[in-house]
Amino acid sequence: MASHRFDDITVEDLVARGSMKWTRMPDHLAAFVAEMDFGIAPEVADALHQAIDTPQLGYLPPGVKTDMAQATSDFLHTRYAWDVVPERIYPTADVLSAYDLVLERFAKPGAPVILPTPAYMPFFTITPMRGRDVIEVPMVTGENGRAEMDLEGIARAFGSGAHVLILCNPHNPLGRVYTRDELVALSQVVEAHGGLVFSDEIHAPLTFPGHHHVPYASISETTANHTITATSASKAWNIPGLKCAQLIVSSEIHQEAMKDLAFVVSHGTATPGVIANTAAYRDGGPWLDDVMSYIDTNRTLLADLLATHLPEITYRAPEGTYIAWLDATGLPDIKGERSWAQFFSEQAHVGLTDGAACGVAGVGHLRMMLATPHHIVEKIVLAMAEAINRHRS
Repeated sequence: MASHRFDDITVEDLVARGSMKWTRMPDHLAAFVAEMDFGIAPEVADALHQAIDTPQLGYLPPGVKTDMAQATSDFLHTRYAWDVVPERIYPTADVLSAYDLVLERFAKPGAPVILPTPAYMPFFTITPMRGRDVIEVPMVTGENGRAEMDLEGIARAFGSGAHVLILCNPHNPLGRVYTRDELVALSQVVEAHGGLVFSDEIHAPLTFPGHHHVPYASISETTANHTITATSASKAWNIPGLKCAQLIVSSEIHQEAMKDLAFVVSHGTATPGVIANTAAYRDGGPWLDDVMSYIDTNRTLLADLLATHLPEITYRAPEGTYIAWLDATGLPDIKGERSWAQFFSEQAHVGLTDGAACGVAGVGHLRMMLATPHHIVEKIVLAMAEAINRHRS
C-alpha cells in the first residue's frame, strides 16, 4: 500500500483529541462509533473559522438557511441527477429529529413501524417512545449472497397495520447500496399498501467503485409522493457534532404541511452546522474522494486480515458506508454468557457494537468502523485473533 498522511495518525493522537469514540472506553481500540479518525475537510474548517471570526454563531439566519438549501439542491443534482427545488429542503438537527417529526406529524396514529433488520440502533428506541411498535423484518440472502429486503415480509407487515417503512440506504450496518431495480420492487409493495417511506440517506455520499446511490424519492412520481427523505453531510464529512441535517419533502401534500412545521423541524439546528454542511456539499468533494479511496483499501485489508488470522469470522465488503458487518457465528463457543462484543472488549480491549443491538437478525454479529488508519485496522484484528487463540487452547 502506498503511504498516506492518514497512516501517521496514532492511537495516542486519537485519544488526545478527546472524542467520545476514543474516550468512552478507555484503553480500547475504538471501532464502535460511526465517526472517522481523519479530521475534517479543510474547506469545512475554513468555513467554520470564518463563522467564528465574523462572528456568525447566533440563531439560524434566513440567508444561511437558504444558502444551505441551494448547496444541497446543487449537490443532489450533480451527484445523483435528482432535481429538488431548494424550497423543499429544510434544515433539521439530525436524521433522528426528522424521523421523530415523521412519526409525530405524518404517520397514522399508533400504527407500527416496519424496520428491515439488522438496523441502526436508535430506531429501536425512538419508535416505542412515540407509542409505536417496531415490526422487524429480517433481511434475506439473495442468489448472489447479498443481503436483500424481504419484500413478502414487508408486505405482511403492512398488512398487519403498519404505515411507515424505514429505508436506510446505503444501509447501516450491512453496507448495502440498493440498486434501482430493488428500490422499484420495494416501491410497488409500499404503494400497494398505502405506506409511507422514511428514507434515511445519511450515508449517500459514501459509496465505493461499482456502486451508485439512487435516492428513493427520485425514482418516480409514485416514490416521490410516498417518501420523506433525510440526509446530511455529517457522516461523509465527519461533522456529526455540529447538529445539522436536511429533511427533503417530495410531495405536494407534505410540502403543504411543512408550511406550518418549518420552525418545528429546524428547531435545534446549529448555525455552524448549517455553514459546515453548505461548505461540504459545495467544496468538500476532493477531500471526500481521497477519504473514500483510503477506506476502500481498508475494505480489502480487513478481508485479508480476517482470512489470515480469524477465518471463522466472515465478512462481505460493504458497497457503501464505512461500516463492516462481521459474522461471528462461526467462532468457537468460548464466550459463555457474554456477547462477542463483551468478549472482545474484555479480552482484546477492542470496542465493537454488539450486533444484537441492531435487532434479532444481528445476534452473533459485530459492527466495526473502517474509517481509521490502516495500522489500526490491523491492530484490531490481531488483538481479536490473539484473544480467541488464548482462550481456544
